[in-house]
Amino acid sequence: MKKIFYINGDLDMKILAIHNFHRKGSASGDDQVFKSETTLLKNHGNTVIQYTVSNDEFDNAGVIGKVISTFGMLWSFKNYRAVQKLIKKEKPNIIHVHTFFPLLSPSVLYAAKRLNVPVVATLHDTRFICPCSTSLRNTKLCNKCGDGHYFRMCKYRCFKNSKLQSLLVAGIFKYHRIRRSFYKQIDKYICLNDNQIELLKGIGFDKRKIVKKYNFVPDTEANLKPVKIEGIPDRYVVFYGRIGEEKGIHILMQIWEQIDNIPLVVMGSGPLEEEFKMWAGKRDNVYFLGYTQHDKCLSIVKGGEFVIFPSIWYEGCSMVEIETESLGNALIATKLGFSVEAIEDGVNGYKVELGDVDGFVECIRKLWKNSDECQRLGENARKDYEAKYLPEDNYKQLMKIYRDTIKG
Repeated sequence: MKKIFYINGDLDMKILAIHNFHRKGSASGDDQVFKSETTLLKNHGNTVIQYTVSNDEFDNAGVIGKVISTFGMLWSFKNYRAVQKLIKKEKPNIIHVHTFFPLLSPSVLYAAKRLNVPVVATLHDTRFICPCSTSLRNTKLCNKCGDGHYFRMCKYRCFKNSKLQSLLVAGIFKYHRIRRSFYKQIDKYICLNDNQIELLKGIGFDKRKIVKKYNFVPDTEANLKPVKIEGIPDRYVVFYGRIGEEKGIHILMQIWEQIDNIPLVVMGSGPLEEEFKMWAGKRDNVYFLGYTQHDKCLSIVKGGEFVIFPSIWYEGCSMVEIETESLGNALIATKLGFSVEAIEDGVNGYKVELGDVDGFVECIRKLWKNSDECQRLGENARKDYEAKYLPEDNYKQLMKIYRDTIKG
């Protein structure tokens, strides 16, 4: 296939963007990034062809369809053929893969490489180290499967608490580890933070093929006004995002077991939603709004004092943290993953050690009592957003990655 080289970022490039969407209604950061990034590319005059599937397809399939899809997680002939057909028809200059698990499978990587199209992959999580993508086992950090001995997953029921499903996933990743699919079929890895880079280098990935690029969010601050909700006090702290174990929901609950005089507004949905809803219903100072439309959610965030984010896993490049900064709000987050480099203590927020409930309580009480400090941190957070996470800067970085990858 003929390769076309681009010197200036604004010249038209044809990109095939590939992604496996999560279930509808899931507050997934990689879904949001895929949509934002493809829109950004189109707005700059590039041609973007999208090839996507959704986990809803699996849920809605019959028994036979589920069986076929399950075996397709190892190698999807359907998606392999479809991607090759699309490449031959559209002749893209580059392919950008986001999430391929579970339905697309690594077969899409082979489809691209066998037609000599360069492949860029954004690593939204730690799936190349941990097949479950969370690097968690029973709420504790775990990267043991980075050594390639995936079948220990069965012992610990790592995937959906099932030995059988863990065996299946372990077999898939063992097969592709032996074939070195993730090492040989991708030309450039886009990592979202320094921790990801070190994890990849630690299991033998070529550091020359690794680049770092943060995510971005549109400049919401200029367009959104704070929103006050009837029945909620004028001053409040915010948590928003996926209501799941990895986001620190149980840590959040433990924190507010010790705080009875500071209102907490929580927005989001997820697997622990019902448990959290029942717990929140017993507390006078916790207001659970459930899933909230994105713009309304951000307006409520902007009206809050600051955001609490007690995540217990390696966040890639948390959209919650970037959005919070764009809104000019301070953030108190776990000192882990992206937050390690995103937050400078006492400048644009505070970092607390993983699982340190008392540390979170202390920071929350301290910031709640000092409105001037809260405002100062928020103003610095906004400056940090403008320096690191603007769409235009991100576009220039992305186009440079594409051009460098095409040139080889």
